Amino acid sequence: MAHDHDHDHEHEHITLVDEEGNETLYEVLMTIDGQEQFGKNYVLVYPVGLSDEDEVELQAYSYEETDEGTEGELGQIETDEEWDMIEEVLNTFVEDEDEE
Repeated sequence: MAHDHDHDHEHEHITLVDEEGNETLYEVLMTIDGQEQFGKNYVLVYPVGLSDEDEVELQAYSYEETDEGTEGELGQIETDEEWDMIEEVLNTFVEDEDEE
């Protein structure tokens, strides 16, 4: 199954708000098209402003666009199948990055 990856490295940012109302700016590492398999897309993000030495803690969310397509709702990923697919795409992405 083919996944399209956008490698122009244009950085997209999103702001996530936690339970206490703290806003954190995240950079989007990649979006994954899971429409065919799970009926939704996924987004992998990490906090902005980390240096290369920092251990990057990636966070993954399901992403469902609103009808206008301009913004969407982030949701928790609930199934092992979804996690497996995301991990597979991420591992391929990391291998591709290492080769460049």
